Amino acid sequence: MPMQAPGREGAKGEPPEIRVKIAFSGEAYITYIAPTLEVEVLEQEIRAVCKFDSGQVFTVKWIDEEGDPCTISSQQELNEALRLYDLNKDSELTIHGVEEKVERWIL
Repeated sequence: MPMQAPGREGAKGEPPEIRVKIAFSGEAYITYIAPTLEVEVLEQEIRAVCKFDSGQVFTVKWIDEEGDPCTISSQQELNEALRLYDLNKDSELTIHGVEEKVERWIL
């Protein structure tokens, strides 16, 4: 089982930040998030890191301990990813930003 690497120190009295590896389009980016992060803030962080346009639709997936991708589309799903990260003492949380192609139909 991987050992949890110490994150960057949080504000006084808060737990350290979580190291997050964001994979998108063949690149990997490292950022740090607070363990109390809200899903909307995570989406903004991924939008900035992956340089998605403000109107771009994308899906956020994290990779669980079995290597399976799991969608994060709600606070409950993000909380579960963070809970398992902590439980497994992982060194980082791996997230994939998946750009969605939106087809527009002309009627």
